[in-house]
Amino acid sequence: MAGRQLYLYSLLSFFCVGLLMVEMVSGTRGPHIGVHISSQFSASGVNQIPMEDVSIQCRDVCGLNVSDRCPFIRTTPDCRSEGGYLNYLEGVFCYFPPDLLPLAVTLYAFWLLYLFLILGVTAAKFFCPNLSAISTVLKLSHNVAGVTFLAFGNGAPDIFSALVAFSDPRTAGLAFGALFGAGVLVTTVVAGGIAILRPFTAASRPFLRDIIFYMVAVFLTFTALYLGRVTLPWALGYLGLYVFYVITVVLCTWIYRWQRRRSLVYSMPGTPEMLSDSEEEPVSSNSYDYSEEYRPLLFYQETTAQILAHALNPLDYRKWRSKSVSWRALKVFKLPVEFLLLLTVPVVDPDKEDGNWKRPLNCLHLVTSPLVLVLTLQSGAYGVYEIGGLLPVWAVVVIAGTAVAAVTFFATSNSEPPRLHWLFAFLGFLTSALWINAAATEVVNILQTLGVVFRLSNTVLGLTLLAWGNSIGDAFSDFTLARQGYPRMAFSACFGGIILNLLVGVGLGCLLQISRSPTAEVKLEPDGLLVWVLAGALGLSLVCSLVSVPLQCFQLSRVYGFCLLLFYGSFLVVALLTEFGVIHLKSV
Repeated sequence: MAGRQLYLYSLLSFFCVGLLMVEMVSGTRGPHIGVHISSQFSASGVNQIPMEDVSIQCRDVCGLNVSDRCPFIRTTPDCRSEGGYLNYLEGVFCYFPPDLLPLAVTLYAFWLLYLFLILGVTAAKFFCPNLSAISTVLKLSHNVAGVTFLAFGNGAPDIFSALVAFSDPRTAGLAFGALFGAGVLVTTVVAGGIAILRPFTAASRPFLRDIIFYMVAVFLTFTALYLGRVTLPWALGYLGLYVFYVITVVLCTWIYRWQRRRSLVYSMPGTPEMLSDSEEEPVSSNSYDYSEEYRPLLFYQETTAQILAHALNPLDYRKWRSKSVSWRALKVFKLPVEFLLLLTVPVVDPDKEDGNWKRPLNCLHLVTSPLVLVLTLQSGAYGVYEIGGLLPVWAVVVIAGTAVAAVTFFATSNSEPPRLHWLFAFLGFLTSALWINAAATEVVNILQTLGVVFRLSNTVLGLTLLAWGNSIGDAFSDFTLARQGYPRMAFSACFGGIILNLLVGVGLGCLLQISRSPTAEVKLEPDGLLVWVLAGALGLSLVCSLVSVPLQCFQLSRVYGFCLLLFYGSFLVVALLTEFGVIHLKSV
């Protein structure tokens, strides 16, 4: 699976480079507004352009003379980035010579791939385990945890990318493109791939429930785009619909178990409990614990330094020797990220006897985790703020964290976790969430830069690069489940995840933007015809599935899977032709 991940990551970089080649061969695309602005620059100079002129867009920079591009980027309000650590637009047009533009774009493409890798590692190994630990601490049922905490963990990259995109009205199209694009991708390519790998019979009631809820969410978003704004009641309606979905899932599961229990009682009244236990906890013949073979014959106590060294080592040498070359290559790229995350993000594992308690590392987390918090909020703006003009906030946090870490270190032992060890799960959840948010901010900024360079709308970048990058991990997880004999579970995960991403991504993103806006609403400016093509394709795919699957008696065959793949290919062709102006609406 690692080899295919590496292959798809490479495809993303080749996509960016290919777009650059098309741009260089085809020349200037679109209307001639860039030529008009270039003559204005030559006559009057850059600094004389009024800052309040909102008709000037950042994409017009490619129509200027080479010498005018850097001043244009630095003085145009539309080119300013609200968040992030690096100014990618300034890097392309101010620090790289024009002849090295392909090199700059290639470096940005590889950095984008690495950011997707950071998002995947952080969500899978740090965000989701801590969410699972929190659900265990709060004693939530598996159903409630599955559609809330764990679903939020699986969709964290999509949700945080949407939140970052909605924070700036200029990139709202990126969020809609990513959410709709991921929806089309998952409901066609992923669902079709599952049917091709392992034809199966879908569960009728969960399928109808999920697809109807998702169609309602898509209709709400389509209506919001048509109205051009999202108000406070509308944003709360998104979140309320998701709460109603969670309640519906819990009630349906409870009703199903109750009916199943009654059927067992009526069929075999003498042994209902024995049958229930045997079905819910099947005994596996391959449950041998091989970890016993690696335990030392003589027990010895590790020192504090050895515990810290082992805890910070992201490489398992036994697994390294048994894996393929592609897995090792991907692991090499992951090592710096995993080491940094191990150093800053605590992970609580309720399945282990010690709860993954590592005394020296957890004490170090009391210093590094709060430091990450202040250095990632508002891209570090809060961290460098000086209190009373004496000490910056980050220094105060380090001093306070060191004091708490010292008390914890001398009050605990290496062998037994403290009573309040479960609090580290909340600290790890918050820290990993901010890591994901920081990486998602950089992803949005890079995609915005690529849109300026290639003169692509935010919507097409969202439905291609951002949707593909965020959906690769989910796709491989679902395909693996299908190959292992669980196609129904993988098919259900397709719809459950995208419902959360759309409702929480749009609802929470707009709610945060409304809290900062004096007008109590979010203005939506769709990127022309492409957004309607995207929304229409998603709605059409859902309607086709809603009609065709029951007609097939919920038996999903390989033919159905290939039809879904053909639908996605046709949609992608139409979307790209619309973006490049081949398909357009005639003005009346």
